[in-house]
Amino acid sequence: MGMFLNVRAPYEIYRKIVKDSYFIDKSLLLAELMPLIGSINCYCCITRPRRFGKTIMANMIGAFFGKTGKGDNIFCNLAISKEKGYEAHLNRHDVIYIDFSKAPKGCKSYIQYISRIEDGIIEDLIMAYPDCGIKKDESVWDAFRKIYEKTDKKFLFIMDEWDAVFHMPFISMEDRKEYLLFLKWFLKDQPYVEFAYMTGVLPIAKYSSGSELNMFVEYDMATSEKFSEYFGFSDREVDGLYEIYQKEAGVLKFSREELRSWYDGYYTSTGIRLYNPRSVVLALTDNQLRNYWTSSGPYDELFYYIRHNIEDVREDLVFMVSGERVPADIGQYAAVSMEINSREQIYSAMVVYGMLTYRDGEVLIPNKELMDKFNELLLSKDSLGYVYNLARKSEQMLQATIAGDTKVMEAILQFAHDTESPVLSYNSEAELTAVVNLCYLSARNKYRVEREDRAGKGFVDFIFYPERKEGDCIILELKMDSTPAEAIAQIKEKNYALRFKGKLGEEPRYKGRILAVGISYSKKTKEHSCKVEALDRKDI
Repeated sequence: MGMFLNVRAPYEIYRKIVKDSYFIDKSLLLAELMPLIGSINCYCCITRPRRFGKTIMANMIGAFFGKTGKGDNIFCNLAISKEKGYEAHLNRHDVIYIDFSKAPKGCKSYIQYISRIEDGIIEDLIMAYPDCGIKKDESVWDAFRKIYEKTDKKFLFIMDEWDAVFHMPFISMEDRKEYLLFLKWFLKDQPYVEFAYMTGVLPIAKYSSGSELNMFVEYDMATSEKFSEYFGFSDREVDGLYEIYQKEAGVLKFSREELRSWYDGYYTSTGIRLYNPRSVVLALTDNQLRNYWTSSGPYDELFYYIRHNIEDVREDLVFMVSGERVPADIGQYAAVSMEINSREQIYSAMVVYGMLTYRDGEVLIPNKELMDKFNELLLSKDSLGYVYNLARKSEQMLQATIAGDTKVMEAILQFAHDTESPVLSYNSEAELTAVVNLCYLSARNKYRVEREDRAGKGFVDFIFYPERKEGDCIILELKMDSTPAEAIAQIKEKNYALRFKGKLGEEPRYKGRILAVGISYSKKTKEHSCKVEALDRKDI
């Protein structure tokens, strides 16, 4: 055992994961991989956004197949133990495990980076196969060929974060080409490859310009059905985790519904919704809902992706932060390049990195965790023009609403209307909704804002759940060519305020006022009207 051959790290890491209170058994992935071993289709690449369990699954695969010993201590109680082939494959393979995100100390060049991998593998092979005549200065593929010719030995390759090198500051375009050739010579059409499993964020089919990696079958989240259930958490799985949380947390800081709002919302190609797994586990462990995923990693700055073409995406952002979907032709999720210019390239990159999700020809913001980052973008970048200006007025809009100052509310909405933007043409209620949402954007710092939330006898346009128990609750209903009084009448008639009422016999969770807010727009007069009324809790 050395740096890469039959290393213990995957076993030790996965053993700790299995012992965690919030562990989800995804071991049946192994049963789907077994038939690929030694077959013509032995090259498999899983691409997913960051923090969707790629490395956990890679460690699981290494712990199961690799000759680390005692794998049964981990897997004997998991679902895979009941599958055909369990004993035949458990710890029976020679595994080369490479984490491409690792670099040598003080690494400043591609040569230093790739030499660590090549030299480490050669040293491992010389130690394990001293009679095969392997030389220190020969290529890794020649060394493996020598072993294969003399011993008939084949290897299982697990390569995590294959694309990490593309984000390293010292890597040039020529280095990228060299790296792709290295992978090609190392793996393609090599008789010693029993199985090759690779993970990453970037789609290999689009990122390699030629045929370097065309031997891999790639499975992404948005277009591939196969393997989709193993990356991300389903509703049913999170239900089970939340039951554990209820038993272990003591004082519960958030509801099951809030957990869904924060971390659910990614779509697979079959339309199944998935949770960001890392964020769910950290929220349950810390007993706190907050931004876990987007505060980690080097790709957090949303502005990076839109900065070259603000004009084409600005109106889309207004709709998406209001919960709407935006049509997008992003093709086969073409990989990002150093320059992201067109609207399609921008959305392709954001889908690849998990900042947006894709469903039936449309892109959308998946959940509150990401929505908060988009809100932050709109409130902080003056290059967004009128969108930024409106967003900055949103704090004033919230204060006016709480104070019942309808004149200020109407003035802000009129200011929004006078910005001469296409999104403000109000051809549909969706456009009115988008603008009203923008005018209340900063409210998300103090409220959990839900759109089209089920309440009472129907669905309310917007409902604002205060972060503090003493905060005022807000129910907002919109009307076109009607009156704000009719909007408030609908709020009362359909009893939307039930969302703020506690369970029978329990103290209400929200103790502040319940404000019914009606906003209407007249296509004839081009004017907005507002009304704010405090509801009597006795009437709920």
